[in-house]
Amino acid sequence: MHSKKRMIAAAAAVTALTLTGCSAGSSDGGDQTSDPIRYAVEEPDSFVPGNQFGSYAILETIFSPLTSISEDGEVGYVAAESVESDDAKTWTITLRDGWTFHDGSPVTAQDYVDTWNYAAYGPNAWVNGAQLANVVGYAEMNPSEGEPTATELSGLTVVDDLTFTVELVAADRQYPLQLTIGQTGLYPLPDGALDDLETWEENPIGNGPFQLVDGWSATEPIDAVVYDDFIGDEPTIDAITFVPYLDTATAYTDTLAGEIDIVAIAASQVEQARTEFGDHVHELDAPGVDFLGFNLDDPRFSDVRVRQAISMAIDRDAINDAVFGGSQVPATSLTAPSMPGSPEGVCGEFCEFDPDAAKALLEEAGGFDGEMQVHFIANWGQEDLFEAIANQLRQNLGIESVVAAPSADFAAFTDMVAQGDTNGPFRARWGALYPSQQNTLTAVFTATGEGNFGAGGYSDPEVDALLQAANAADSLEESYAGYTAVQERILEDFPTVPLFGNRYLYVTSDRIAELHTNSGAVNVSEVIVAD
Repeated sequence: MHSKKRMIAAAAAVTALTLTGCSAGSSDGGDQTSDPIRYAVEEPDSFVPGNQFGSYAILETIFSPLTSISEDGEVGYVAAESVESDDAKTWTITLRDGWTFHDGSPVTAQDYVDTWNYAAYGPNAWVNGAQLANVVGYAEMNPSEGEPTATELSGLTVVDDLTFTVELVAADRQYPLQLTIGQTGLYPLPDGALDDLETWEENPIGNGPFQLVDGWSATEPIDAVVYDDFIGDEPTIDAITFVPYLDTATAYTDTLAGEIDIVAIAASQVEQARTEFGDHVHELDAPGVDFLGFNLDDPRFSDVRVRQAISMAIDRDAINDAVFGGSQVPATSLTAPSMPGSPEGVCGEFCEFDPDAAKALLEEAGGFDGEMQVHFIANWGQEDLFEAIANQLRQNLGIESVVAAPSADFAAFTDMVAQGDTNGPFRARWGALYPSQQNTLTAVFTATGEGNFGAGGYSDPEVDALLQAANAADSLEESYAGYTAVQERILEDFPTVPLFGNRYLYVTSDRIAELHTNSGAVNVSEVIVAD
């Protein structure tokens, strides 16, 4: 019941101003400040956590997840006291006693169950509802055809005020990782919010370390202050102002002028930033991967050899140096190289630059007739990247006309991809919502994945079975071997071209002494202000 366009939105709406894949870590403490830190973000689309794709930075500040992931990959607890299972299929979640929403009401097991049921119900069309696809009952609420036969997840059971159980479709020992901060579809809403979401969203009430001062607007600064009754780790700052921007360039200029304290920048800006910001440029390993996607129903791209030839015709190292100042990581697998256990080199020869082999493989597949367009989104700082890709494909494959084709805006791009109206490969990306290969492989390469558009709707029963086996592995080492097997099987079909593993880039004002992150995204609660 979730539309393909909504899946595209959930996966692709990551501009240079806000970045997914953030996980909470414990605070190291630090000097607090009453003068708000000013953080540049893209214009928020919604404050309903389960139904947003452009408000991550803000929502990850006013809500708290159940678990956290430390920088060394260890699972910790935030709003949960424990997440336990004997068989990795039925999990018992016990909440911390005393945790409250910003209106003072207690956070209960019923709040989680009610919110998750609403998020998962297909007709509600929440963009992050698929984050519950592994819970028993989701399929009945989201049938591929016809109307839902259920309105609640049968796998959820409230035990008492602070305890509920979750039955998964299959054993999954990585489930606690899925309850971290990037999975906003799993945040709880307070009792009564679902009865009138429109009113609630005017002045959102969360369960996180910061609360809004006076509602929000998509185009005006949004003020948040520390929630006095927060029982989690104490934030290092007292207040923050989120300043919405339409483009990175203006936010960058305002940071130079000292009007903004934190802004994410595009990789194409890093050389300039190194000169102008010096030590206040932060280049951070991140769980994202850039791809070139294809409409696999288009006969011009249905032959795997065509897609492999396109991949081998791209000189990732040269583009990385020329466009990104060497700040990104040329891809050799389907998952970010910073992801635990990511199998470096699994893509083999098809991710290596070899123009002669690429041209020969394309000719073997029958060549390519007509113009090829390489689609991307205008005004996202990606023009140089896609011009370079188009030039390399034209020169290295001997195709007469290959052009970079920008869509006017994000909406136009998603409409085009959703309708299958592309005339060539298109920009795709997935920023993992928690630090596990599982998230990227499930999101992009399974039929119900939130980022499945990036692989042209690709799925395969063998891939599904291999994923299930890897998820159920008894140890991390076994799961890594299992996810390598998944990647090897997907790469036999080569549905998408891996381009770059991401490094997230930020610049900060002189006010910021330390910028703490997890999985590459800013942890606002741990920002350290200069003396």
